[in-house]
Amino acid sequence: MKLVEYEGKEIFSRYSIPVSRRYAIIKDKKDIENLKIESFPCVIKAQVLAGGRGKAGGVKVARNMKEAVELASRMLKMKMITHQTGGKEIVVNELLIEEGLEIEREMYLAVTMDRKNSRPVLIASSEGGMSIEELAKEKPEAIIKIPIDPEAGLLDFQARELAFALKAGKEIFCSLKELAKNLTRLFIENDASLAEINPLVVLKNGKLIALDSKIVTDDNASCRHKEWQNYPDRESSDIEIEAKAAGVNYIGLDGSIGCMVNGAGLAMATLDTINLAGGSAANFLDVGGGATVEQITKAFRIILKDPKVKAVLVNIFGGIMKCDNIASGIVEASKNVNINVPLVVRLEGTRVKEGREILDKSKIKISQASSAWEAAKLAVELAK
Repeated sequence: MKLVEYEGKEIFSRYSIPVSRRYAIIKDKKDIENLKIESFPCVIKAQVLAGGRGKAGGVKVARNMKEAVELASRMLKMKMITHQTGGKEIVVNELLIEEGLEIEREMYLAVTMDRKNSRPVLIASSEGGMSIEELAKEKPEAIIKIPIDPEAGLLDFQARELAFALKAGKEIFCSLKELAKNLTRLFIENDASLAEINPLVVLKNGKLIALDSKIVTDDNASCRHKEWQNYPDRESSDIEIEAKAAGVNYIGLDGSIGCMVNGAGLAMATLDTINLAGGSAANFLDVGGGATVEQITKAFRIILKDPKVKAVLVNIFGGIMKCDNIASGIVEASKNVNINVPLVVRLEGTRVKEGREILDKSKIKISQASSAWEAAKLAVELAK
């Protein structure tokens, strides 16, 4: 789960990481009408899950109330494209308004997972405010990496080494050490895959401020963090949110062939097979090893809600789930769902003969295939 800036800063505050003074969160026109700002200049920031907002017009400075209202009105609901959106427009549904600050210096500080060494790592640079990926390519010597023990966190000597490496003056040396240790603790305690401050700024008065925040948490740890339920799901589509509520493992894709498969491995193989056959899948959908008629019905409904779907491919390997039960489920589901696109079914495994007979005797229009490759080719052809 990715958090937008103001949500990340709320967590920062709980871990004694200093942030800018917040004036308002804008979500609709009423919030703009009731806007109150105590001092100027102020900064208006688009709250989206993508970097590069500044270059895309998502960060503006207002010198007075009139400017603030005009800018907020213009930025709310604006469409943005940044280098991280893959050419797609994203709609700005929230704005954060904060105090303007007199910045002396910018740095970069983050804790993330080192997949190669299977442990967290602190990454820092004395040059903040820019893409860390570009900096790593152009000036790799400017990147500082400190391995972290997930049990002990960032140790005192490591924090001191970091402060020296960042050329921290005596006015921020101790506060920088504590901030780095707190960011590490935040990362570990919140089961994060990324906790980033870019930029971490030094003000002209000598104070450290986290000017931005980026926190990404591991969804697999949601059972330990009931508070995550309070955060809106900004990444998923409406169909994905509905599927999650229904207990169906669904991820929307860009293709035209809807897929219903049992088992994540077989589902991935099915997507690859469709691609090899010259088509593309509209979704990843795993109904699991013990799908009921109700779950199959829900799966069909979810797949067919995607207007891109031109054909549906059901690929089932009957192990724990017997093929005749799946076939009966498909027949029953067809009575409750209007399957208005070609349906291709491939069954294999336990009681496959009985399953195929059930489908043959049903009155629904089904194209059966004896192999995954045959099913994929048939689905691609029918989708055209």
